[in-house]
Amino acid sequence: MKELKISKYNKNKLIISLGDPAGIGTEITLKALGSSYLNKNIQPLLVGCKNNIYETYSKLIKSGINNIPNPNKLSIIDIPLEKKIIPGIVDEYAGSASFKWLVNGTNMVLEGKANALVTAPISKIAWHKAGHKFAGQTELLGKLTNKKTSMLFTAISPNNGWRFNTLLATTHIPFKKINNTLTKELIRYKLDTLLNFCQKFKEKPVIQIAGLNPHAGEEGKIGKEEQNLIIPIVNEWKSDNPAIQIRGPIPPDTCWISSVNAWNGLSSKNTAPDGILALYHDQALIPVKLIAFDEAVNTTLGLPFIRTSPDHGTAFDIAGKFQAREKSMIAAMNNAWLLSQ
Repeated sequence: MKELKISKYNKNKLIISLGDPAGIGTEITLKALGSSYLNKNIQPLLVGCKNNIYETYSKLIKSGINNIPNPNKLSIIDIPLEKKIIPGIVDEYAGSASFKWLVNGTNMVLEGKANALVTAPISKIAWHKAGHKFAGQTELLGKLTNKKTSMLFTAISPNNGWRFNTLLATTHIPFKKINNTLTKELIRYKLDTLLNFCQKFKEKPVIQIAGLNPHAGEEGKIGKEEQNLIIPIVNEWKSDNPAIQIRGPIPPDTCWISSVNAWNGLSSKNTAPDGILALYHDQALIPVKLIAFDEAVNTTLGLPFIRTSPDHGTAFDIAGKFQAREKSMIAAMNNAWLLSQ
């Protein structure tokens, strides 16, 4: 793959693929673009169906939501929907459309037409119905770029500006496959990836790793993974990175407590880790969403460009009701712009 070169004229441009048209993607995108909290340097380029964007805009206005941009003033790559989509319904055609929009958006970033990619939520079930057997957008992006990707959630506390980072060692795999997937090579690679990201903001970040078993194995009494795999890796990694403090494995039920306190301003930011490595998807996502649901941003590391996404899904239960909150989409756009500068 050729090295990605961004024209200076595209430095502030963000490609935004609008996600599943039966979900809330277009709604939260328009709301986010009209927000006073959005960085004013951002130049959005939307990839989706122009008619769907105009229809959503019109319904938002009729619902009394006025602080949104007129689509006439937006740059849109129009890939039309040729079938009416019903909000809130998992639909094969909607899945096909969101897949196509993401592929086109990705290719545009790879061509240097924008500085980063922001993706609205998609439905994995709709993708599968449409014949696209990917576990999620992260996995498709890895395939399109031929890169090894990592899923990180980052958020900035509105209370004190502290940045909260959690990286996943494994992502969208069945629970029974986690143990065999966690290898020495994978865990070391993820620790290196997390360190590199955290060093964007702090020269010597504190890294923390969660245990796999309850009580982090209780010295081998509740599982041997900590004793046989994780602790030796942590000790070896610590020896290779002597300037970096690494803690763990920490019992999963207490691993994020210092982060909660730092996020809420209840303790010094210096007492919390700068980055946490979680060993599987829900081990990370449960505390991340409890701590920072509206501010957390799904960030794909390892790509030749920055990609972010809100930390929530399509919200089919409220799609078309115009009740969706746009805060995570604003955070996704702002972080994409910041990280890509």
